[in-house]
Amino acid sequence: MSLLSDRQKEDLHKSMLDYLHANNFIAAFDALKADAGTQYTPDPKAKYAGLLEKKWTSVIRLQKKIMDLENRNSALQEELSLSPAKRAASQMDWVPRAPAAHVLAGHRAPVTRVAFHPQYSIIASASEDATIKIWDWETGEFERTLKGHTKAIMDVEFDHKGHLLVTCSSDLFIKIWDSQNEWKNTKTFPGHDHSVSAVRFMPGDQHIVSASRDKTIRVFDIASTHLVRTISGHDEWVRCVVPSDDGRWLASGSKDHTVRIWDAQTGDSKLELRDHQNDVEVVAFAPIAAYAAIRELTGIPNTDRAKRPGLYLASGARDKTIKLWDAQTGQMLRNLPGHDNWVRALAFHPSGKYLLSASDDKTIRVWELSTGRCVKTIDAHNHFVTTLSWGRQSTSGGTATVNGTSGDTSSADPEKLVNVVATGSVDQTVKIWLP
Repeated sequence: MSLLSDRQKEDLHKSMLDYLHANNFIAAFDALKADAGTQYTPDPKAKYAGLLEKKWTSVIRLQKKIMDLENRNSALQEELSLSPAKRAASQMDWVPRAPAAHVLAGHRAPVTRVAFHPQYSIIASASEDATIKIWDWETGEFERTLKGHTKAIMDVEFDHKGHLLVTCSSDLFIKIWDSQNEWKNTKTFPGHDHSVSAVRFMPGDQHIVSASRDKTIRVFDIASTHLVRTISGHDEWVRCVVPSDDGRWLASGSKDHTVRIWDAQTGDSKLELRDHQNDVEVVAFAPIAAYAAIRELTGIPNTDRAKRPGLYLASGARDKTIKLWDAQTGQMLRNLPGHDNWVRALAFHPSGKYLLSASDDKTIRVWELSTGRCVKTIDAHNHFVTTLSWGRQSTSGGTATVNGTSGDTSSADPEKLVNVVATGSVDQTVKIWLP
């Protein structure tokens, strides 16, 4: 029993007869014409001309489309099959993956640093074009440009409430901008005797600490803009400085190949960490959440002194390596080789399981702290990746993370983490990485 109606049968026979005639299969043409009892005179203008070939190719095209849709459907089904609980667990371990959610273009020179606002979906980017740009990282929209510096801006950071933004520049000045007052430049510090390479708010937001090519670290009082302390000891350009979460210690890295730990209250040098073979570009204190993984990696017993901030430190350098240090003893705990060029930025994962690094080899790498293995490499930019920052840590208004120095996440509700990473590059773009 045929599935076709008489009309469809006739159309099929005539299109077959047209195909046979067009391809000079005369015997087959005559046989089919006789067997089917169909009267058909070939005519190139008739609707049957080329009909069989058209139907054939359209069926193949549709088959391919169906297969593509089936593949997409199964991928979506797999995504949906993850229950909210599973999804939350996987979100806690989220690390960036290509492609980036947004590419923020607008700077006219390399991007040197990015900083997340601790409460809103705002990100600030600093550039060698002497401007700071403010963006909305959720939508990727540009909001405004802050002008005031006259040379390359080397660093930018928000205070812990997000009210103030601090910047430093090769023009020797440090500036404070008020995010609640039209982003006006409210204070200017005559910072150093040479290019200022890094600036950070101290916990409590009463002081800022800066590092400079004049080989010093300086602490300023924000309210009065007075210089509180000058810390000397490095033999060369101080590239970076960060305070521990409790504000007791400062860590700095220098062109003299050393990392130093300082007492923030007195300015005394506590430790000098020597193992890098080239300029140290970045230092970051490990958050308390990372202590267990670092101890597992190094075989250090888990004691109760575990909960103090500033016990461990990571550093990245132009010798292409990342090193983990015990900031109490000065012992180098682990060397993490893998990048093919200068290591420029480090950020600890809020879960404490991973360390993220950015490099002039144009990649982001994700290191599993408990094993020291590189578990992921992401081709991030078309040029050197100069900066990497993990977004705020908690939507419940807990301690925020900015530029790789992390707050204590042990008390924050882990399901309230906001997963977002930003990178900046010599390719003049900022990229936002979202789940």
